[in-house]
Amino acid sequence: MHTPPFFFAVYDDCAQRLRYANCGHLSGLILRNDNTCQRLDSTGTLLGLFQHWECSIRECTLKPGDMLALYTDGITEASDPEGIEFGEERLIERLRQHRDRPCQFALDAITSEVRSLNPGEQHDDITLILAKCRPAE
Repeated sequence: MHTPPFFFAVYDDCAQRLRYANCGHLSGLILRNDNTCQRLDSTGTLLGLFQHWECSIRECTLKPGDMLALYTDGITEASDPEGIEFGEERLIERLRQHRDRPCQFALDAITSEVRSLNPGEQHDDITLILAKCRPAE
């Protein structure tokens, strides 16, 4: 039986607060306005793996200019013909590189680079979700 990972988040725009549960998924990333990176680590085990399951909810505050990145391993494990993976560090570098551009620009640039590693063979999904925190209104 294949048990997929699960990531769920709710963002409160007025409070600029992100509440999330991460059950076995890759850590989400928050690229802070000062270029530091915070990982949204697991809060519970995979769904359906155990009869009794527990998961906590965590929360963090986002500030204007912070960027949230959620992604699948199809981004980080994509590799070139020599087997060199794109990796999380390169993803973080690209997020920093494109942080001042619109999310759609960053998304297109990063996914294009991932696809170009091995254009003939795509072994996994390529999923990347980006969102930026705006100033409170």
